[in-house]
Amino acid sequence: MLKQLILQKRMAGLKNQLEALREKDKDFTIRADTLKTREAELEAAVNELTDTSTEEEKTTVDEAVAAFEAEQNTLKSDQETNDDTKKKLEEEIQTLQKELDELDQRANTPPISNHQEPEKRKDDQHMTNRANFFKGMTPEQRSSLVAREDVKSFITRVREFGAQTRAVTGADLLIPEVLVDILRDNITEYSKLITKVNYKPVKGKARQNVTGTIPEAVWTEMEGALNELAIAFNQVEVDGYKVGGFVVIPNSTLQDSDQNLASEVMIQLAKAIGMALDKAILYGLGTKQPLGIVTRLAQTSKPSDYSTNAPAWEDLHTTNVTKVSTTGAALIGSIVTAFAACKNNFSDGRKFFAMNSITHSYLVSTLLNFNAAGALATGMNGQMPIIGGDIVVLDFMSNYDIVGGYGDLYLLAEREGTSLASSEHVKFIEDMTVFKGLARYDGMPVIAEGFFVININNASAATTKTFETDYANTELGALGVTSVAGTLSGDTLITVTGAEVSGTTLGYKVAGKAAAVSCGDSNTGYTAFTTPADITAATGKIITMAEFDAAGRAIKVGSAQVVAKA
Repeated sequence: MLKQLILQKRMAGLKNQLEALREKDKDFTIRADTLKTREAELEAAVNELTDTSTEEEKTTVDEAVAAFEAEQNTLKSDQETNDDTKKKLEEEIQTLQKELDELDQRANTPPISNHQEPEKRKDDQHMTNRANFFKGMTPEQRSSLVAREDVKSFITRVREFGAQTRAVTGADLLIPEVLVDILRDNITEYSKLITKVNYKPVKGKARQNVTGTIPEAVWTEMEGALNELAIAFNQVEVDGYKVGGFVVIPNSTLQDSDQNLASEVMIQLAKAIGMALDKAILYGLGTKQPLGIVTRLAQTSKPSDYSTNAPAWEDLHTTNVTKVSTTGAALIGSIVTAFAACKNNFSDGRKFFAMNSITHSYLVSTLLNFNAAGALATGMNGQMPIIGGDIVVLDFMSNYDIVGGYGDLYLLAEREGTSLASSEHVKFIEDMTVFKGLARYDGMPVIAEGFFVININNASAATTKTFETDYANTELGALGVTSVAGTLSGDTLITVTGAEVSGTTLGYKVAGKAAAVSCGDSNTGYTAFTTPADITAATGKIITMAEFDAAGRAIKVGSAQVVAKA
């Protein structure tokens, strides 16, 4: 079972390398077309030479021809090297596939298992989504996986969580490592950037060494002493911050087969983590979460906590954050010019360009043209024209903003220990149980000079994004509430102090005792209030006043005993 998983992961890595090499074929085609054009130009230049041509003119043409032939030979060599490498990768993939097929054949007899096969359902699409979690695995392999002792124990505890109708103290459940490995593969289905950056699962704090500027070697006699070269190494350190999301599981699924339950839980967890990661990679604040690419580029001064061992901090907020107003084909030229600020001294050359769907559609419409066959074409095909690099569509980004660069210069570290815990409430009405999925990540652009931000509508690019408020770890603020006799009989005049100046609302409840309010509680059940004002309430009752943010979540609270006019 584990052998098959290892082979599948190795094959996936080799296929990614093969795909990257096939992408290079497009560059070779462009280079070949360019050389063909130059060849025609040189041929015309040679034909224009006559006996009266000066030596300087002849020399210039000779040098141009020599440079052309050298470039032609280089292209041929690069193509041959690329073809050879592709052939080797294809042979290695075939060898691994053959080995995997042999293992699958030997595993045709499924292990004895106590669980019943899932009942066939009408919701075929939902079942397909579940099966996708175990993509690449045969039915026998899936049965073997859920029959493992650690996996069966995990599934049993998930079902126990669903049976609870109250908070479960100390009930965090460690997800088995064999499922975490598959989870990492599935997160790539929902996080569009995790495959574009330097992603490293680590234990504890992670450190990445970064070489400084490479010094030039010194020429000397064959038997002369070697000169010492000054090579400096910098180091960046990342920790692990918790990212959490709600995993909502139908109660019917809790009673379903082991395979379906495990798949449903892990797919929901992958979705929650994947969406949070993408925003953090670009706009993370660096405090209790990864430092985002845009956040780093927008810095105007060196942070006080910047590590002395890290590469020298550089101010990039003018060189690598820009805006342009060009349109049409010239727009691509402006993007290429802005991208030139990105340095790839430490990169393997793979690029990405993130934007929202509106920006992507604008680029497509701008570059629409008719090809030789008379069909409309853009020349994009998921790649940034001219300079190459994958286009990644993320709709939380602002319109006309593009963030790009050399993805492997961003380090994303995943700390071990993905876990699942039951929430305090069971959604009885919807017949669902809510779970909390937790994981730990940190990250930062190790070489910030490898990235850029551009707005293609001549506006300032957004350098911040709003993240979900961490209500669970935020202290509830205090309001001052007073109650005095109101104007009419049975009314009380309520005055509130300590509220925010703007952007919030007030709401109250009146009962025999103060209402229990936690930071982040919903405003449901509260009566809207504007201070000061009279309300009708009986003397001796307790009024609980809460202040809610723009999302309708409690951020401050206060209470007072009602004094009503007799």
